[in-house]
Amino acid sequence: MTLAEAERYLLSLELFGMRFGLDRMRRLMTVLGSPQERYETIHVVGTNGKSSTARMTAAILRRHSLRTGTYLSPHLVSFTERVRIDDEDSSPERFAAAVERARHAAEMVDRTLEPDDGVTQFEALTAAAFDELASAGVQVAVIEAGLGGRYDATNVIPSRVQVLTNVGLEHTRWLGPTVADIAREKLDVVQPGAILVVGDELHPDALALAERTCAERGARLVVADMSSIPSTLEVLARGAYQRRNFAVARAAAEAYLGALDEGAVVAAAASTLVPGRFEVVDTKPDTVLDGAHNPGGMAALAEALRGFLDGRRLVACISILDDKDAAGMLRELLPLCDEVICTASANPRALPPGTLQSLCGQLGGPPARTVRDPRQALEEARSSAGPDGVALATGTIYLIADLLRPEGAERRSTL
Repeated sequence: MTLAEAERYLLSLELFGMRFGLDRMRRLMTVLGSPQERYETIHVVGTNGKSSTARMTAAILRRHSLRTGTYLSPHLVSFTERVRIDDEDSSPERFAAAVERARHAAEMVDRTLEPDDGVTQFEALTAAAFDELASAGVQVAVIEAGLGGRYDATNVIPSRVQVLTNVGLEHTRWLGPTVADIAREKLDVVQPGAILVVGDELHPDALALAERTCAERGARLVVADMSSIPSTLEVLARGAYQRRNFAVARAAAEAYLGALDEGAVVAAAASTLVPGRFEVVDTKPDTVLDGAHNPGGMAALAEALRGFLDGRRLVACISILDDKDAAGMLRELLPLCDEVICTASANPRALPPGTLQSLCGQLGGPPARTVRDPRQALEEARSSAGPDGVALATGTIYLIADLLRPEGAERRSTL
């Protein structure tokens, strides 16, 4: 199987959507020989900051001389970005081989299921990732959950440390209508006798539930301490929110290792970039890509922008999916913008640019116009910002993926 064939197989499973429950995943793991039990794991759940925290945690562990794996979602251009061994994405050849093993296992599992049931895309991808991490001989893997926790395909790992970055109102259709409901689903990943690390700004309802969950399961609760990240520490990933993520990552690594080498921590902070998260991809004007896709993420982006702009003109190129709180996101960002260009990512759930433009007007935002093509929209944002200004692309990771994909390349992968 080639990488293109592996991606086509995974895309073919997208047609069948999401199906909650861990039975199929457990069967997959059994057929594959339980690869997730051949290395230790740290499980990362939360509404925002999971990918950044997972990358940063892995970076700290790697600099303590551990062979480290990472499983991330979503990806920007290729599925191979989701499986990392030490500091590199999985090679196309190794990733394709892992997907082929997962496909054979899925075919065996599917034969045991009802006709209207079957292994999902995320289950097959997660199985391939867990198998590849074992094949690569990692000692510890940092695993990012996809959606929720309780029924997420990743929740078959016997993790020693669990991380809850934060909890906001997202995916309420599946996880529940309140912060407590969502936190309950995410906190189900806490293992008996384990260590749970949480962010220092965790919602009070979620924190109370975390304390109760740890008490019931004999787990230890650790609240990440921002004072462990002094202002003099160089963190390559930009923005105050990334410093908070690094504080959580540091606490997670310390919970796993017991003690940290400060030199290793400094090296990890100074060298860990998170693609698509406040990523400056060009200058004159400074051009920032950020995949903020909910009000909490947009608030964190706005906080980072305030220090970055320093009075400069900001023109934002925005696309938002139709199942997101677009008004809540725009309320956070519009006060900082001098102009907005509304566009649409390639995702079929993208709001029409005209709808976004209308919403900007209803919210009393700056002048807004529409440019359907994302690349052209960003170019016009750069032109309008001027060489001394800032152009921003945000609203969904799908927009960032469209902009980073090589021009003219076929969209072969999904998020």
